[in-house]
Amino acid sequence: MQTIEVLKQAISSLDPTQQQQLLVAGSAVAVGGLLTCYYWVYQGTKAKRIPIGGGWWGAGEKPQSEDEKVFPFQVQTSDEEIQDLYDRIDRTRYTEPLEDAGFQYGFNSTYLKKVVSHWRHQFNWKKQIAILNKYPQFKTNIEGLDVHFIHVRPPHREGQRVLPLMLVHGWPGSVYEFYRILPLLTDSLDSLAFEVICPSIPGYGFSEAPRKQGFNSLAAARVFHKLMERLGFSEYYLQGGDWGSLITTNMAQMKPECVKGLHLNMLTSKLRGFGVLFSILIGRYVPWLVGFTREDVRRLFGSVGFMERNIYEIIRETGYLHIQGTKPDSAGCGLNDSPVGLAAYILEKFSTWTDFNNRDLEDGGLERKFTLDDLLTNIMIYWTTGSIVSSMRFYKENLKTNIDNRLDNNTGVYVPTGLAAFPNELMHVPQSWARDRFRNIYSYSYMPRGGHFAAFEEPQLLADDLLQFVKKVEKL
Repeated sequence: MQTIEVLKQAISSLDPTQQQQLLVAGSAVAVGGLLTCYYWVYQGTKAKRIPIGGGWWGAGEKPQSEDEKVFPFQVQTSDEEIQDLYDRIDRTRYTEPLEDAGFQYGFNSTYLKKVVSHWRHQFNWKKQIAILNKYPQFKTNIEGLDVHFIHVRPPHREGQRVLPLMLVHGWPGSVYEFYRILPLLTDSLDSLAFEVICPSIPGYGFSEAPRKQGFNSLAAARVFHKLMERLGFSEYYLQGGDWGSLITTNMAQMKPECVKGLHLNMLTSKLRGFGVLFSILIGRYVPWLVGFTREDVRRLFGSVGFMERNIYEIIRETGYLHIQGTKPDSAGCGLNDSPVGLAAYILEKFSTWTDFNNRDLEDGGLERKFTLDDLLTNIMIYWTTGSIVSSMRFYKENLKTNIDNRLDNNTGVYVPTGLAAFPNELMHVPQSWARDRFRNIYSYSYMPRGGHFAAFEEPQLLADDLLQFVKKVEKL
């Protein structure tokens, strides 16, 4: 009875328009109750894992046996490679930006000239290569592809427990995103430290690109499980954002017995079904009724409402996805030929996905969170490996199949899961929505700052949250 009285008071405090919206939502409750019952019965019948499958992505036919050797790798360059870059930069043709446009039309060419000038005259690729090579790197052939990975072991400390952890990057990033977080995870004075493996997704950076169609997140998940098995690990933790979030989630769905815990900094939700619709309609007014917190309401609705804050923003920011999900080779051809075009295309994401408000700034706010040397090092990984096209193809391979028909989208995740919700992520996913997929959430954290590139932007925050999650799982 007390709950009903509180609900009545909450409804009476709404203005007539809000009460009408609530009435529309409430009229669906009877039908929704039946649908919800059906939903949970149906959920109980779903498989708790997805098939491992198999594949061969190298050129030609699959051989009868695979070479499983792991061999050292180092990044290298040449004076000829650097001079070719300079020659192409010097021939760049710019377009003048519109007045007062900031980054609303994409990368502002006035600021782009500053970035390119730094690239041409101050940036030292050989120095950055030395930084890249400070961590041990390796390659091994899996399913016909030479897979690149970083493998960092912590220094021996008496009484310190060491656990294996795989970090997986996304687009348009690379393993270099993790260089600021690696020492926090491996060289910690805490009672717990990690032995970290950071693979490059095949087709990204120093990992070989697939020669055949169909290499999607499920294939990457299987390849990375094989990598961990080849390195001698039977149980390990996973962490990912962007594509890394989907790949590590697939790994947890594929071989849950191997995944001790899954930690994500990009959360996904199906945004479908009665429960989500009802929570969108009513959550702003009576958040507790649909499992929202005040912070969920602030992040989901802001001052402009759900549609503007989420749906319209996603539409504004996903033009690249439609291009890469349909004809990646067409756009990629120009990016692979022009270093400045490549930089503009990629760095615009590091501006906007860090904070949507950066679109109003002439410099895109890029140097608020990153140094130009760090940003250009990531660009150089794409440029020197010629991997922009193959990285873009990953979108097409993952969008080929109707998303509703993908087994991984209709299979829950049952391993212990930690979720770090950064405030400037492309879209906020409340814990109540996340439970639809992640059935064993150990921790859900509202991070105080940061956006899409969490490990690159806020390595200390991400490392701390990951450590606390693992301690909960390990009962430390």
